[in-house]
Amino acid sequence: MSEDGLVVRLAGRGDGVTADGRHVRLAAPGDMVAADGTVIPGPQHVEPLCRHFPRCGGCQLQHVDDEVYADFVTSRIVGSLRAQGVEPPPMDLPHLSPPGARRRATMRAERQGRRVLLGFNEGASHRIVDLKECPVLRPELARLIEPLKGLLAGLVRDRRAAAVQMTLADQGVDLLIEKVEAEGLAAAEALTAFAETHGLARLAVDEGDGPQVRWEPAPATVTLGGIAVGLPIGGFLQATADGEAALLAEVRRIVGDAAVVADLFSGIGTFALPLAEKAKVYAAEGARDPATALKLAAARAGRAVMVEHRDLFRRPVDAKDLARFDAVVLDPPRAGAVEQAEELAGAGVPRIAYVSCNPHTFARDAKILIQGGYELARITPVGQFRWSTHVELVGEFLA
Repeated sequence: MSEDGLVVRLAGRGDGVTADGRHVRLAAPGDMVAADGTVIPGPQHVEPLCRHFPRCGGCQLQHVDDEVYADFVTSRIVGSLRAQGVEPPPMDLPHLSPPGARRRATMRAERQGRRVLLGFNEGASHRIVDLKECPVLRPELARLIEPLKGLLAGLVRDRRAAAVQMTLADQGVDLLIEKVEAEGLAAAEALTAFAETHGLARLAVDEGDGPQVRWEPAPATVTLGGIAVGLPIGGFLQATADGEAALLAEVRRIVGDAAVVADLFSGIGTFALPLAEKAKVYAAEGARDPATALKLAAARAGRAVMVEHRDLFRRPVDAKDLARFDAVVLDPPRAGAVEQAEELAGAGVPRIAYVSCNPHTFARDAKILIQGGYELARITPVGQFRWSTHVELVGEFLA
């Protein structure tokens, strides 16, 4: 067979790429692709763990081994940097979260007659894959999938779609159900019974006018830096606990002994609260509920965190104010932080830890910082979303 059919790498969406440039779905490096498109598995092509793969859009890479997956995570970052003309720095080996570690998930539900489908969409489709198992989820979340279908049968109208968000809080699963009808005594009793039976931390329902708590025997919290922080309904939390720990360890290393630190896009305090064990921290967050939760938690614990509710896209912290800090932590959403990066570029802050969930926008912002005189000294890749093409990282910038 011609060596032109050898799969030599994975493309950004997870397709195998042959030596002659063909993109082949579900092919792994080392596979051979025949002229008719048949994939002959190589030594790094493995048997998927989940019966729903490859239909389910939650995973794209269950057919490759961990070595290939780690290489994919790194190559996504390298490719994004080079597309911006940025030379990749030294990189740590990727941290890969294990199977069964995902502690938050958003699924879609649809009722078809008496049957309720619940799961993730098929790849590039609005069709729901009705889950019977999910090896990426924490067991506490996975075992709610089947019982939830029974609950949703009484809340979702026929041929209508609903949304389900599950997050593992300190007290158990925090459940938010959206786009349903939950009026009346029967619905209220069903929700309460479900929450009690499954030991939920909180159950909230959004019928279209905002989430309303239907069950919360004690305030739902998550522990960050040893401090219990109120978890806003539908609030953001790093996808896995071990991934969060890997990100935090690298942020701590970069920040080092900085006495005064700015945490921009701070959320509920993933980095601010642990860093405040040794430093004074200014935390800026654009969403009101996370900012309030962080402020209250820091005050209760006596941590030196000054929280500002601030839209960093419209009103980034300017270079003059940033120059007062010994280090900056930057953890923006997928869109990146071009406005804030432009201010940082002229600030001369000694150390920047840039936590990113999008290599493309990270590379764009990194170019701005480098043009401002910073050195991109190191990158730590993190694969929290096991077997997906979603890549995270921490970049270290030195003035």
